[in-house]
Amino acid sequence: MSYTIKSNTYLIEIGDLEDSSFQDFMEQKYVNSRKIIVVDENTNEYCLEYLLTSFDFLKEAEIILIPEGEDSKVLDLCAQIWDTWTDYHIERKDVVINLGGGIVSDVGGFAASIYKRGIDFINVPTTLLAMVDASIGGKTGVDLGKFKNQLGVFTDPQRVFVDLAFLQTLPVGEVYNGFAEMLKHGLIVNAKHWEELSVLNEVEQEITIEHIYTSLSIKNGIILEDPFESGLRKKLNFGHTIGHALEGHFAEKDPISHGYAVALGVLAESFISFKKNFITLSELNDIERVLLSNYECIDLSGENLNEIYQLMLNDKKNVQQKILCVLLIGIGECVIDQEISEQEIVESLEYLNRLHQEEKNAHEN
Repeated sequence: MSYTIKSNTYLIEIGDLEDSSFQDFMEQKYVNSRKIIVVDENTNEYCLEYLLTSFDFLKEAEIILIPEGEDSKVLDLCAQIWDTWTDYHIERKDVVINLGGGIVSDVGGFAASIYKRGIDFINVPTTLLAMVDASIGGKTGVDLGKFKNQLGVFTDPQRVFVDLAFLQTLPVGEVYNGFAEMLKHGLIVNAKHWEELSVLNEVEQEITIEHIYTSLSIKNGIILEDPFESGLRKKLNFGHTIGHALEGHFAEKDPISHGYAVALGVLAESFISFKKNFITLSELNDIERVLLSNYECIDLSGENLNEIYQLMLNDKKNVQQKILCVLLIGIGECVIDQEISEQEIVESLEYLNRLHQEEKNAHEN
């Protein structure tokens, strides 16, 4: 089974890569172009050989290997990539293929969009997070210190090819990074999607192409209405205001993954939604049940909560020094541009810590 989704300027194809239009598209549009494949250490080991052996036109491709992990999302690494492309005499008619997770598509897409005022790139996501989130929408960028995605541009890929077979190359827990974004999609606009995902017991085994298609369709539908995040697209930031701050706070201590940070952010921002009387206690309990059955809460007892709050003061969504957030007004509904106070943020972090302590006590007993 396969699906095709029409986005703003490109197609998203979901299904077996060898049965997709990948080869025809490349041979028609880039027959005389040089191909550059960007991989990280994981996709270099587990995914690249399949691509090179399955498609003869890639045998002469240049391979750009970047280190795995969030530390790669920095301008210095992009400069190294640009220097390498200059040494290889890469031209504007050439094409980049980003084979990897969200970091590969972010870095590879950003590097391509800037180099010589822009060369084409294609995304072949290999993680669930990249498949349902990072590979579509045209956002590319890198971090600036502890601040996520502070440097970047909107540039659409030429095409996105989503092959679920790549999920078999992932460590067991990696699927949960993308699952957090899928749960978010349901919470903000599609209660049915939330309900279908909330009953999965073994996410790695039970996630289906239909689930991924639905999540992609939700995100793509929002992007089509607001490609440059001037309004509606801000809905996709639910869970990310607090989530990004937690991710930045722990980056140099005990790093947490983006998906885990988003899951924690979803919990915290759902709590704020409840405290503002936007959602009911029953709805908050439902969100808690699903999130805590898939993600451990975090120990914040030894952390300076004000430091986490300070990171939010530089969130790129802020306006006039006000921290703006997406909040739920029900399961499957949300509102954007909601100002949240320091007290509300601190209380939500204390709530996360309280959930952690309750989990810890339950395990001890």
